[in-house]
Amino acid sequence: MEHYFENIIGKSKALRDLLEMVKKVAPTQSTVLITGESGSGKELIAHAIHSHSDRRDKFFLPVNCGALPETLLESLLFGHMKGSFTGAFANQEGLFERARGGTIFLDEIGEIPQHLQVKLLRVLEAREILSIGSTTPRKVDVRVLAATNRDLGRDVEQGRFRDDLYFRLNVMEIHIPALRERPEDIPLLVEYLIQKHNPELKRNFKGAEPAVIHTLMSLPWKGNVRELDNVLEHTMILAEGDWIRLDDLPPSLFGGKESLPVYTPNLKEALKRFEKQHLIRVLEQVGQDRKEAARLLDISLSSLYRKIEEFGIA
Repeated sequence: MEHYFENIIGKSKALRDLLEMVKKVAPTQSTVLITGESGSGKELIAHAIHSHSDRRDKFFLPVNCGALPETLLESLLFGHMKGSFTGAFANQEGLFERARGGTIFLDEIGEIPQHLQVKLLRVLEAREILSIGSTTPRKVDVRVLAATNRDLGRDVEQGRFRDDLYFRLNVMEIHIPALRERPEDIPLLVEYLIQKHNPELKRNFKGAEPAVIHTLMSLPWKGNVRELDNVLEHTMILAEGDWIRLDDLPPSLFGGKESLPVYTPNLKEALKRFEKQHLIRVLEQVGQDRKEAARLLDISLSSLYRKIEEFGIA
């Protein structure tokens, strides 16, 4: 069954299991650590948790902990008192106070410096903050969601991240599988993204041809859904007609070393050429593991060997 959860699109078992976990954890007050590769949709999951919680009518405040200088991040999160540093001309409340019963989402939590880790731990343990320049702690009512694309367990072992903070954040971990691990979600994502971009690009694409879908499903997508989104937007700007065709896709998508199949008007020959290229990509994706390739292709191992011989794949 196709599974729609706000803007989280897909039908794979991995995604359905993830969203079931979101539904279970959302009504609680527990801290959640969302893990996954860059571009996999960690903020979407955080927003879904907030939207299905009893804090849904309060603020959802996202903060990218890796995008701000250390001093600015501390002031943004915890606030400061007038005169506490050069340029502090007035008292300023931080986001933990401003949330006022809402949710704060700390993206790239693995980048937060050590001394701020101590202050964050105090928020999670005592539900109170200490602003820069203040000696009086103040209580806060906020739910903390955090996300990272780092291996925080390894960072703890290497002394980069406090173990006590890690355990407090990791009450519940939700891991988002990479897009290449759930290629069956790509057809629905392509349909959704085309309809999303049509109005803003003033285009009217009906969809993508089957060969395009098959090609997109075979690619590794190191940038995950964000990369797929960018590729489709780029393609839609330049493409013509009602349907996105294989030769509309940007050559850079294939890393410069793989080109699109040479054009032929003969359908059987075109399908053969595409099938060969698809087999090559899948085999490369799994490091030439024939059993795993056969599983992903949904064919028997003997069928895969016949096709390898037929197409002369080394």
